[in-house]
Amino acid sequence: MDGTLRHLFQQLETRVSEQIIGQKVLINRLMIALLADGHLLVEGAPGLAKTRAINALSQGVDGDFQRIQFTPDLLPSDLTGTDIYRPQDGSFHFQQGPLFHHMVLADEINRAPAKVQAALLEAMAERQITVGGKSYPLASLFLVMATQNPIEQEGTYPLPEAQLDRFLLHVRVDYPHAEEELQILRLTRQEAMEQNSTQTAKKSSIAPLPIAAILAARKEVLDIPMTEQLEDYIVRLVVATRQHGNNDVARSLQYGASPRASIALDRCARAHAWLANRDYVSPEDIHAIAFDVLRHRLILNYEAEAEGINVDAVIQKIIQYVALP
Repeated sequence: MDGTLRHLFQQLETRVSEQIIGQKVLINRLMIALLADGHLLVEGAPGLAKTRAINALSQGVDGDFQRIQFTPDLLPSDLTGTDIYRPQDGSFHFQQGPLFHHMVLADEINRAPAKVQAALLEAMAERQITVGGKSYPLASLFLVMATQNPIEQEGTYPLPEAQLDRFLLHVRVDYPHAEEELQILRLTRQEAMEQNSTQTAKKSSIAPLPIAAILAARKEVLDIPMTEQLEDYIVRLVVATRQHGNNDVARSLQYGASPRASIALDRCARAHAWLANRDYVSPEDIHAIAFDVLRHRLILNYEAEAEGINVDAVIQKIIQYVALP
């Protein structure tokens, strides 16, 4: 495999890590989503560098970026675009919406009503937008990072469980450690000094990662060997979420994961191995991303919620329950 591509991605990850402190998992999952051609839902309190992370990633990629602030008065056409009437010749011209960008931040997605969420999720799944009976394809590189604030629930519209399945990963971010927060303090002060300086800030000497390189890296990721035993293990992990019985897993779940979970585990495990500079997939790669792949695809039953059981605990039991090959 081409070591040059891996070197370019390592440079990109390092570049983003220099701007985002204390969120290594989020950065890694952004890279995996980029390689696995998927989208991610990020959940965390305000001020944890969610917006900054996707913005830093877009600066390192030769593509454009758009941030959309989701609000209750947002309309689907505010995302997709709409046909504009031209009185001079009596024709209609399609004006593209913000989804026609390579990377999109859907900030606080749960603040918009269901029809707006559906417009975004349809674009994510179909990779095209239909307006006025005509379809418009999106770019070959199209990555959506949606965020939601778990603290405030008033005036929000929870994402339907069936539509959550459209996201490749569901990442939870937490507060940084004290040492990391000290580094954040110093970094932001340094950035403020550079902005206020009369001298021109030095631009990065690293060229943005071309889209062609990302597409080539995706092909490399798909070509990474995975044994039939590990493929069977992935399927057994997912099937275990749908089995009915007397074990702790079955007693906690109302609905299990769909085959999309198996596909996501396969692609994300390959991307995780590729980023770790390995040419094979190991069980550790599957375990590393299992929580983010399954977290939003499992629905707990009433009994589990009443007992205070969380979905991560159930996923941990599934990993312990299903035997390694």
